[in-house]
Amino acid sequence: MTQTITPTPDLDQAATDGRRTLDIAFFGSSLVSAYWNGAATYYRGMIRALHGLGHRVTFHEPDAFDRQAHRDLAEDPDYATVNIYGGEGDAWREPFRQAAASADVVIKASGVGVFDEQLERALADLARGRAADAPGPLCIFWDVDAPATLDRMSDDPADRGNHCVGAYDAVFTYGGGQPVIDAYTAAGARGCVPLYNAHDPDTHHPVTPRDDLACDLAFLGNRLPDREARVDDFFFDAARRCPDQRFLLGGSGWDDKPMPDNVRYLGHVGTADHNALNSSARCVLNISRDSMAAFGFSPATRVFEACAAGACMITDHWIGLDHFYAPGDEMLVARSGADVADLLQQTDPTRASAIGTAAATRTRRDHTYTQRAREAQTVMHQLLNSRNG
Repeated sequence: MTQTITPTPDLDQAATDGRRTLDIAFFGSSLVSAYWNGAATYYRGMIRALHGLGHRVTFHEPDAFDRQAHRDLAEDPDYATVNIYGGEGDAWREPFRQAAASADVVIKASGVGVFDEQLERALADLARGRAADAPGPLCIFWDVDAPATLDRMSDDPADRGNHCVGAYDAVFTYGGGQPVIDAYTAAGARGCVPLYNAHDPDTHHPVTPRDDLACDLAFLGNRLPDREARVDDFFFDAARRCPDQRFLLGGSGWDDKPMPDNVRYLGHVGTADHNALNSSARCVLNISRDSMAAFGFSPATRVFEACAAGACMITDHWIGLDHFYAPGDEMLVARSGADVADLLQQTDPTRASAIGTAAATRTRRDHTYTQRAREAQTVMHQLLNSRNG
């Protein structure tokens, strides 16, 4: 039976007055490496904030996709215990068994990259198998790409999501708004709560601009099939229309992509350089993936990170944007590469600085990971309280 989950601060305060610390086991792609792993900064911000609220998190990640060889966190963070397990065979079984036996909450994120089906089915089985007198951990699916997951479920009735989603105590998503809530509810979810991307003030902030990253427009994003056509339009076409302006492209996978002469390709940009990139460009571009733009209410991590650094953001249009920022005052909006080119011509450094300052103020006020983590904490406390009577 579907239930509505709405974070209620009063209930959360009552729960935290009792100061119940939660042991949270989190299965995700990687916390220590952002290599081919755009969700890394979201995980870091959210888990660091949960740690700041007093909870203990163990992050289980597979040794896969060469991520451990491209770590941008040389040492494990102090806000989580990181357990790296093998990427082949049945290596997932033992960490999951330990999590099921000892955690208050077991969370499986989408897009681990290996063992996704096994982990999601195991999480659903764990939820279904809890005894009334020994309820075991909460079981939560945290979807960092809800539009893609929902499309996959819709296309294939035999998809694991259709088998598992009704068993989870809740589905968390990192975006999607009411359309995603409605879609997950229709698919049988007991509750769906969007927990949007945000920023960590200690991590994302203005820094001194760097000459080597100075440009008129910067875009940071890996080459993905469901975004490439939009990058062709919003970034490469804009560059062709503005041959006298400088464009920077960061991200993995673009090595063999034909580019205009005024585009400089940086390759993978480590998280340590994100603030510098966002602080050095006159404008920073956000380009949503096809499914994210279609659902709306799905601002990427880079939006909040760039705005927190005081960047003048130009974003492609998506439904719900004005829920996060004021178009024209805190962010510029384009519907095509021609629009991007026009905005670059119209936005001098003074106006860009004013927009970036307004966006940074809004971001610090409304879009922190501590705020998002409090929402997650509230839902977890409410679910535990309701289950315990």
